[in-house]
Amino acid sequence: MSAKPTVEQHFESRDPRVRSIYDRIVKAAAALGPVREEAKKTSIHLVRETAFAGVATRKEALILTLKCAADIKSPRVAKREKVSANRWHVDVRLEEPAEVDRELKSWLKSAYELSG
Repeated sequence: MSAKPTVEQHFESRDPRVRSIYDRIVKAAAALGPVREEAKKTSIHLVRETAFAGVATRKEALILTLKCAADIKSPRVAKREKVSANRWHVDVRLEEPAEVDRELKSWLKSAYELSG
């Protein structure tokens, strides 16, 4: 039986920029209020009362999945899925820490508010 996954395990064999991107996302989320990091087998969930974001690490990038009340019309959204009448999940691929910018933080804030 394997041990419970840790946040750190998700960054093993990853470019250091991936960790830097993640740290910026967590810092931005924590500025909104309490946030819990829950490491899962394939991702890390960021949780208020419920999960508002998911983070999947790649060798040189990070995929951020956000909970949304509506689709986000942006070329930055790599994938979108309507999961119920009033909920969407959108994926944003981030390759540089600077991509955690004002626009992304506004999406993160909206996701955070949906989860409280």
